[in-house]
Amino acid sequence: MLHCSPNMQNTALAPRETLVSALNARLTHHGATDVLRAAFDAVPDLALVSSFGAESVVLLHLAAMVKRDVPVIFIDTEMLFAETLVYQQELAERLRLSNVRIIRADDIATEDADKTLHQRDTDACCALRKTRPLQTALAPFQGWITGRKRYQSGTRAALEFFEVETGTNRIKVNPLARWAPQDVAEYMDENRLPRHPLVAKGYPSIGCAPCTSPVAAGEDPRAGRWRDSNKDECGIHFVDGKMVRKGAPQ
Repeated sequence: MLHCSPNMQNTALAPRETLVSALNARLTHHGATDVLRAAFDAVPDLALVSSFGAESVVLLHLAAMVKRDVPVIFIDTEMLFAETLVYQQELAERLRLSNVRIIRADDIATEDADKTLHQRDTDACCALRKTRPLQTALAPFQGWITGRKRYQSGTRAALEFFEVETGTNRIKVNPLARWAPQDVAEYMDENRLPRHPLVAKGYPSIGCAPCTSPVAAGEDPRAGRWRDSNKDECGIHFVDGKMVRKGAPQ
């Protein structure tokens, strides 16, 4: 059941769009921590989706301070870097996250037995290993928390703290929507948060090992994702039923 604080006046029974509008209006000048607290108050049944990638530690740290037992969904595509798997375990322990759920697709053996699907059809591989398992994992929840930010692409330039996900009617919470790149770096430094080990090796954006390469100085941070192709998004975010192909994943 959706909830709301007393000053939202009956929005709990109104459509999700009304609740989202009320939350965005009330929290216009608030920070990420306040957004998370309000999110858990209004939509208690929330999950946080994390890739445990280059910037993931910021959102995970914030969430751990507000609700340490928030369900954290981590999709193991079975093609991730070994460094990512180790980082996931170490970070969960350090932040004392008590409800990390590691999700894997159950049909890889039949649809990609030789593990070459990514060479033939990257979209199909992402759908098989990440998008479909995530949608299944999110099915029991009324909303989810992402690490998306306005600066990541033009399509996210007007991103709000709260939105209704088209097609599922779930509420998406974007506590870091208004953060700039320097805000992310400063937060990591101030809180002495551990970086993903591959960042120091030239990987500012980290996905599956076969489809991620180092980025040279001066290149776009996501240049190493699906290099030499027109693909730059795994497909976990959708607008009007279509895969969003701009900006970094959460």
